[in-house]
Amino acid sequence: MEERRRSERHPLSSTIVIKRLDNGKTEEVEINITDVSKTGVGFTCNEPLTIGAVYESYLQIWTKETLHAFLEIVRIVKEGGTFSYGCIFIGMPEMDSSRIAVYETVESMK
Repeated sequence: MEERRRSERHPLSSTIVIKRLDNGKTEEVEINITDVSKTGVGFTCNEPLTIGAVYESYLQIWTKETLHAFLEIVRIVKEGGTFSYGCIFIGMPEMDSSRIAVYETVESMK
């Protein structure tokens, strides 16, 4: 499969809670992050989410800080009873993007 990501992805152990914004629903869903980059995040979830939908999220990063981010679902793959999602960050502040870029740098040096 051809690599289409603009930034290298790195694993990150964390859980976040997200809320869908575009239809007024405030249902919260727990997800497990599989990888993160300065442009997006991959995660698994037992709940079906909608491709193209924008979700509000609170992402806990390796420093234990929480980043407030908006995610747009761009890829969905069903694996058994679990869904695997690929998302891009929407309007992430440069400061938060830089925190993730620092993590990428440290991980690539390992």
